[in-house]
Amino acid sequence: MKLIYTDSLVVGAGLAGLRVAIASKERGLDTLVLSLIPAKRSHSAAAQGGMQASLGNTVKGMGDDEDVHFQDTVKGSDWGCDQDVARMFAHCAPKAVRELANWGVPWSRVSAGPRQVIVNAQKVTLQEAQQAHGLINARDFGGTKKWRTCYTADGTGHSLLYAMDNKAIAMDIPVHERIEALALIHDGKRCHGVIARCLITGELRAYVAKSTTIATGGYGRIYEVSTNAIICEGVGQALALETGVAKLGNMEAVQFHPTAIVPVGILTTEGCRGDGGLLRDKDGYRFMPDYEPDKKELASRDVVSRRMTEHIRKGKGVDSPYGAHLWLDITLLGRKHIETNLREVQEICENFLGIDPAKDWIPVRPTQHYSMGGIRTNATGESPQLKGLFSVGEAACWDMHGFNRLGGNSLAETVVGGMIIGKYVADFCENNSLEIDTLFVEQFMQQVQSEIDVLIEGDGIESAFTLKHEMQRIMMDYVGIFRNGPELDKAVAELKVLLERSRKLGLKCKKRHANPELVEALRVKRMLKVALTVACGAAARTESRGAHAREDFPQRNDRDWLNRTLASWPDPDALEPVLNYEALDVMKMELPPGYRGYGINNAIAHPDTAKREQQITEILAELGDDADRYQRQRAIMPFELPESLQPNNERLSDTLTRPSANALGEKS
Repeated sequence: MKLIYTDSLVVGAGLAGLRVAIASKERGLDTLVLSLIPAKRSHSAAAQGGMQASLGNTVKGMGDDEDVHFQDTVKGSDWGCDQDVARMFAHCAPKAVRELANWGVPWSRVSAGPRQVIVNAQKVTLQEAQQAHGLINARDFGGTKKWRTCYTADGTGHSLLYAMDNKAIAMDIPVHERIEALALIHDGKRCHGVIARCLITGELRAYVAKSTTIATGGYGRIYEVSTNAIICEGVGQALALETGVAKLGNMEAVQFHPTAIVPVGILTTEGCRGDGGLLRDKDGYRFMPDYEPDKKELASRDVVSRRMTEHIRKGKGVDSPYGAHLWLDITLLGRKHIETNLREVQEICENFLGIDPAKDWIPVRPTQHYSMGGIRTNATGESPQLKGLFSVGEAACWDMHGFNRLGGNSLAETVVGGMIIGKYVADFCENNSLEIDTLFVEQFMQQVQSEIDVLIEGDGIESAFTLKHEMQRIMMDYVGIFRNGPELDKAVAELKVLLERSRKLGLKCKKRHANPELVEALRVKRMLKVALTVACGAAARTESRGAHAREDFPQRNDRDWLNRTLASWPDPDALEPVLNYEALDVMKMELPPGYRGYGINNAIAHPDTAKREQQITEILAELGDDADRYQRQRAIMPFELPESLQPNNERLSDTLTRPSANALGEKS
């Protein structure tokens, strides 16, 4: 048995995982990262549009601060998020952006003076302040009051990942590549590391650590068409689920991005619409103002995806061999803007569609994109059920996204969450010793070895590839943008059959080393459990909230469903997870549930909402008019952060006199 010891073990080498590793290494801790692929090829590189942070440098960002970012995030979550975590996040986002600039991220910068932009299909001239020249720029994104999405053209994730990985290399943080974690080592109370397999040699290794952080990304590939990389299969969530102890949160909260290209499902960034792009139907008609007259194309992602689907259902989609789609029109932005700020979109259109987006409309339709659910953690990133197990980024339900994520908040969460949680991981390693019996570790090693032996030497007849394809079809057909009881029940029933069949998997290729069929077989049974937690959670939640849209229960029901779904799998032989719920306490919220701003306000109110609103009014009245916004916020909902992250952020708007509306230089 090969044993490898470390203080801080991180599974996943994307932005979130690397940021945790850097935080551990900064404390002088022995730190090790495991990755399926080379770090610079992680899915974080696919993020195009940008990262939200309330810097307030641009004329359209003036007046932005943590309060506004927090409110946008809570409303975007449809009041499903942990408001303490949303506050932690909004406070630290500007710090993370500036830190990344120091690490070499080439943020797009403000140029003083006039610049032309497209706002609501009209050319508008903005006058940027002389004092803002050279500061980090921001673009508009859906669901936000201010322009706060910091970007590097449309390759933001790529820029951030390369800078972060270079920082890790400079700090001598080892990344063990082509290694896949297959089981968590735990005693039911504490996690002690992972059993992992080398994808090249087939060797099993035990990585034993004081802390184990899962940062493996989302589970988009349980769906047939997804913008996710093919490595985003939910195995990290499955590792926690298979402990029988750790719980997953809000797994039914799955986001569909409005503008993935047809047919392959590759993302075209929200920056296209943020920069002024329009959505059109088969007649060339711009339809979003009919549905959302205020935000139009820049409504929240879940809203735009549903409106697009509704419009296609009305027969307004463009017929194609791959099904109906709509058009994304960015031609009005002009060739110079596209070739400067939307270069990746241009290359995607040229290479995968054979079109020029400066002249041609882009065929798009909503496609699975993001997983709000994941390993349930507390505000420090640690599993409440399994000490020493942490999770961060899209693998986690931290839970700052609730039931819908705002564009730009995921890239921000990877580095902001990694920054915050990384400090708590380091604290844990410093305050806890490593005590474990190697015979205990060997038991987990033998379990994984036996699983592999049965697949290679057994007489199973089921194909992993067939089961995976059937699972993806079921999820796409029955657990999509719009959901209903009969289809969800059908999904659960059919997925259970597949899970039962997965216990009879067989292999045609009997190699123990580099064997893609073995890799697929080891993953698919775990993916089926993840798919079942999504389908079962969706079937049980009889309301509509954020990205979870039930046609048979169209109202957001705060009275009965203002809670977080928790899923566990205590019986390894069971065919479905155990669900229970964690209530969200309205009386501790800074922003009690209210109208989100889209469509009709049909929410069923929580009985404590009015009481909490009255309580907040009384708290603010007691403080008086002399209290600043920081004092008011602390009085309503105090939150904790590591000491080094507590100082207030500084902004250009703090030193400039707030200009009047006319002085902003906006003219048509």
